[in-house]
Amino acid sequence: MTVFEELSVDHVGFSVADLAETTRLFVDRYGFTVYARSEEPPETGGALTVALGCQDIRLVLTQAGDADHPAAAYVERHGDGVSDIALRTCDAEAAYTEAVRRGARPVTPPAVRDGVVTASIVGFADVLHTFVQRPPTTDPRVLPGLFPATGERHPAGHAGLGTVDHFAVCLEAGQLDPTVEFYETALDFEMVFTQRIVVGRQAMDSKVVQSRSGAVTLTLIEPDVSRDPGQIDQFVKDHGGAGIQHVAFTTGDIVRAVGTLRENGIEFLGTPGAYYDLVPERLRLARHSLGELRALSILVDQDQDGQLLQIFSRSVHPRGTLFFEVIERAGARTFGSGNINALYTAVEIQRNRQAR
Repeated sequence: MTVFEELSVDHVGFSVADLAETTRLFVDRYGFTVYARSEEPPETGGALTVALGCQDIRLVLTQAGDADHPAAAYVERHGDGVSDIALRTCDAEAAYTEAVRRGARPVTPPAVRDGVVTASIVGFADVLHTFVQRPPTTDPRVLPGLFPATGERHPAGHAGLGTVDHFAVCLEAGQLDPTVEFYETALDFEMVFTQRIVVGRQAMDSKVVQSRSGAVTLTLIEPDVSRDPGQIDQFVKDHGGAGIQHVAFTTGDIVRAVGTLRENGIEFLGTPGAYYDLVPERLRLARHSLGELRALSILVDQDQDGQLLQIFSRSVHPRGTLFFEVIERAGARTFGSGNINALYTAVEIQRNRQAR
């Protein structure tokens, strides 16, 4: 067994420009609860941090206190976004030391504070991985420098979001294979899925890497620059380089979850009606009715292990780069790539209908 055998997602770290506004988004619309906060930073530096939770999902939002804080540099380059995928481990020092020995770039060496050991390396671009180790009897939400929050308002309607399913990462052309190699070599991840997706005159290549535990999954995507520019090219341009395009949250009942999130004010991407006309030709639904999926614009796909239902939020990011996915897995292990071609076909059918 290696030191990376039991890695899991500890929390997702966001760098944000307006902590209060982003906190309201997750509390009032996604139904998260604030469970910890940092103390007010001194006038000459520091940062403000809020930790939020929803079942097994934990988000840590940080707003820089001055221009020298790393969160300020991240926001300046990219706007708000995921700057740290923190990894829970039983030995943070050993994980850091081994990853660096294998070629990972060190950022912050191991340190102990409030009984928690942390250490950071670079994952890809300027997204970090912070190893987090807590004593066995410690609350799994505890983080250094954060204090339990009191008097927080009750969150919005609970949507039943449960865990982080995966992170979708948009890479610059030519960086897919080196990024896969890094995760395989430095962190013992495995490549579990690969696919080339062609939509009209656009194309992209995708490879999925996953931790040995199966608890951390990155869907890595790069554009094919020999073809017409597409959404991956646009993300890299607008984001200012590679980064996380979306975070997928799981739910046990996507119809209920999406209905609640819509009531809370979350807007989702629409789906052409023709898409649902074609569903019976592609598969037989294992869960939910076609009418329910059509009414909420939920997509459905299947692989050899089962079905997957998914929907993507409409981005509210000023650059239109970051958004979220809600996903229900009914056995499926892949990531809905069949929906890309199905949606493209549906759009073409819809256009032909309108042209008549």
